[in-house]
Amino acid sequence: MNFHDYQHQGFYDEMFDDQGRPRPGANLVVDKINTLPEEELLRRQRAAEKALLHLGITFSVYGDDSGTERIFPFDIVPRIVQANEWETLERGLKQRVQALNLFIDDVYNERRIVKDKVIPEELILSAQGFRKPCLGLKPPKGIWCHITGTDLVRDRDGRYYVLEDNLRCPSGVSYVLENRLVMKRTFPLVFDACSVRPVTDYPDRLLEMLQYLAPKGVREPTVVVWSPGTFNSAYFEHSFLAQQMGVQLVEGRDLVVHKGRVMMRTTRGMEQVDVIYRRIDDDFIDPKVFRDDSMLGVPGLMEVYQAGRVALANAPGTGVADDKAIYAYVPQIIKYYLGEEAIIDNVPTYGCWKEQDLKYVMENLDKLVVKAVNESGGYGMLVGPHASEAERQEFARRLKEKPRNYIAQPTLSLSRVPVLVDDHFEGRHVDLRPYILFGEDVYVLPGGLTRVALKKGSLVVNSSQGGGSKDTWVIDSSCPIEQDQ
Repeated sequence: MNFHDYQHQGFYDEMFDDQGRPRPGANLVVDKINTLPEEELLRRQRAAEKALLHLGITFSVYGDDSGTERIFPFDIVPRIVQANEWETLERGLKQRVQALNLFIDDVYNERRIVKDKVIPEELILSAQGFRKPCLGLKPPKGIWCHITGTDLVRDRDGRYYVLEDNLRCPSGVSYVLENRLVMKRTFPLVFDACSVRPVTDYPDRLLEMLQYLAPKGVREPTVVVWSPGTFNSAYFEHSFLAQQMGVQLVEGRDLVVHKGRVMMRTTRGMEQVDVIYRRIDDDFIDPKVFRDDSMLGVPGLMEVYQAGRVALANAPGTGVADDKAIYAYVPQIIKYYLGEEAIIDNVPTYGCWKEQDLKYVMENLDKLVVKAVNESGGYGMLVGPHASEAERQEFARRLKEKPRNYIAQPTLSLSRVPVLVDDHFEGRHVDLRPYILFGEDVYVLPGGLTRVALKKGSLVVNSSQGGGSKDTWVIDSSCPIEQDQ
């Protein structure tokens, strides 16, 4: 089994150039795979899947009655990102998260960006993630978005674009860490020879960032990870990160507000909690402030938070910047707050609440991707070129009815990577989700989660839609060609 018959079919390929030559940094991986004995790569693929199964790498799909848990599909061929490309992405991601943090702070306080007519106020106030109880809020250290997962895609021209921002409870980093563990066992010598940038220190960096948020006067803060419980789709990740950081995993029933503090029930009695890494949506965190029917929350939590006696990561209200309508304005947001041009461009976006944009979208539904501004996971989306006439007519009706709820974008020719299919390689489309931590400084995890559309021809990479993942190697382009691996 080798890459000799692999075809990129006109798409930008992450591993091979147009002449079929390995891209800088990919040569050693390609050479190793090409020289493996027959069936050896398949054996290693099965061994990797077995290791992930034993590690319990699972996720749930809501509404799927066939079973609550699935093994997250994994492909053994790593995705290669060159060091010089990564350095540009890293600068662009830091720029973006700093600007979005300033935007969120402004939205809930002075609202200068509205007064200066950069973004219409009604667009902000109608965002599903806007939280009125957060008006006037000043989170610890002035940071709102402590953990961000920004989705990047690459078009036919090889350029990276930001597809969307995830500033509430971004998931998937546990797959990055476990994929890396498995890959280091699978290709240990190749891995070392390529000087792949490490990701395994992420839990330490996450804990350090969370501790930085501790209330004034707390020298050794107690940090917890707050999960909605075992039925949440990302419960494995919640428990994994808590275990890796050496902190308690809690649910709402484990926490209580007592004498102006958040306390945790333990076998030794009550213990004060100083920092909460929450993996639960805003609506459910405090029934006194948000949804009064929430059985998952902690009554009185927001009062303690607003008083500065507990820190929450991410801050409530950050979802206002997740709205895809706000996404359309991020280049202007960066320019407004930082006085800089965006280092990583947005995908060109039509806002259907604008009369001219709506007219164009309605006339070109067969060429565009239309997205609901508050949906995720590949739901609420029309891929025009692949849709039926009936599906396009249904979306035309929705657009007329609620134009505020939709954006549209050109159909990108997403970059592809080689994927092991039976006894050969085929190209599959991918995106990339790097993870950004915002504490005393801004840290970007090298590489991040590469999600793969495992269905042939599919542009949807989400796990809920049949996608899988790969290990992402950020490596020096001087990775040697000849090694006895």
